[in-house]
Amino acid sequence: MAWAVAEAIGYTPITTFWDDFTIADHFGTDAIQDTYNRAFKAWKGDYKYLTELVMVLNHKIWQHYRANNTIYSELYNKLWKKADSYAMDNLKDDELRYFLRVTD
Repeated sequence: MAWAVAEAIGYTPITTFWDDFTIADHFGTDAIQDTYNRAFKAWKGDYKYLTELVMVLNHKIWQHYRANNTIYSELYNKLWKKADSYAMDNLKDDELRYFLRVTD
């Protein structure tokens, strides 16, 4: 599945997060939450993967907002806030600079 936003901004994905969440979208909020829980637990220690997770969650907010899917957009917003806050609180130096540059 193509992540059109990544292509539009010139970003080359390094994970399957976009595909993972797109699949979860078909199975409901519990699947989205489970996908987030697994991805965050496994990859919060890798600053590049964490950065991409935050990007995917942000783009999913807007994808579902534009589709008038309030339930999904609100869930993705909640998950994005958690992941973004974690990144801002825990990444330091070059890792934080990378995060800020890529998510800008």
